[in-house]
Amino acid sequence: MTTADEPGVSMGDVSHSTFAIGSHAHAESHHHAAPQDAADAELLDAVRELRSDLTRVRGTDRIRELDAALADTEEEITRTGSAAPSRRQRLRDLLTDAESVLTLLASAGALAGLLGT
Repeated sequence: MTTADEPGVSMGDVSHSTFAIGSHAHAESHHHAAPQDAADAELLDAVRELRSDLTRVRGTDRIRELDAALADTEEEITRTGSAAPSRRQRLRDLLTDAESVLTLLASAGALAGLLGT
């Protein structure tokens, strides 16, 4: 029920939009791009698996650096649908640097294989 002194609101197409209405309203957007192809989807799965496995090893500076790079890669793939070649190379380098610790983790081997190391 509306009265003459209430403002009218009209909304068109709101798909892929984020908005909040009212006092103390809060809105968050969680729109993510799907991986562009099967290889990117497989890379994203491997990145997530290795990040999960890294929580089981003692954190060294190299492991923390690798985890940060994995987080950045995960964010890039979910945001854009793929990981840039420079980001892939960074992961290759970090996997090589942390190889002694990572040989214990099957997920590191899987990711390294996808990156061609």
